[in-house]
Amino acid sequence: MDNLLEYENLVYSIINRYSKYFDKEDLYQVGMMGLSKAYKNFDNEANTKFSTYAFLYIKGEVLKYVRENKTIKVSKDVVRLSSSIEKTKDIMRQRLGREPTITELSLFLEVDEDKITEAALAVQDVRSLNYTYDEDSCEFYNSIKVTEKGMDADVLDLKAEIEKLAPEEKNIIVARYYDDLTQTETSKELGISQVQVSRKESKILQKLRSELQVGIAS
Repeated sequence: MDNLLEYENLVYSIINRYSKYFDKEDLYQVGMMGLSKAYKNFDNEANTKFSTYAFLYIKGEVLKYVRENKTIKVSKDVVRLSSSIEKTKDIMRQRLGREPTITELSLFLEVDEDKITEAALAVQDVRSLNYTYDEDSCEFYNSIKVTEKGMDADVLDLKAEIEKLAPEEKNIIVARYYDDLTQTETSKELGISQVQVSRKESKILQKLRSELQVGIAS
């Protein structure tokens, strides 16, 4: 670990998601700051790889920077259209029993498909940058936290439970909380509907909470 530049690719893999909104060089410096902190606090005797350990530090620093420097603004027209799209989706989900396609939304709302796509992407980007986990998520990202003293025991327990998940379950957790994808992005990545992602995610989080509580009780 003498040369931290060996882990540049890890830094870039994390900052690339935000580089279209923020200066890439600034993001790189922030990521390297997280990498440096990880190096200073890493315990060579810990039962984890440095890259896994460093990921949490880098991601934490980058997300902190992103949240403190939010700059995306969306026009009122786009916000209104996005609201209409969400309401229409709810109606069509009940009628169709599945996620409506962009073409179906376009026909229902009498709006060009391109505008629907643009509105969805614009609002999704803002949500991604402003995202805070609700009670159901049990502040999951904050559970996978880093401390200045080193890897927290709770983090290691949580990571161990994640490793026990079935492949599909693990893929959802990795996409949502490590790759920081939205539910919509996750559904596209895994080839399932957003509704399925939401339902499966809730069940997985409940399973993880239960397993961790059992561990604490024992």
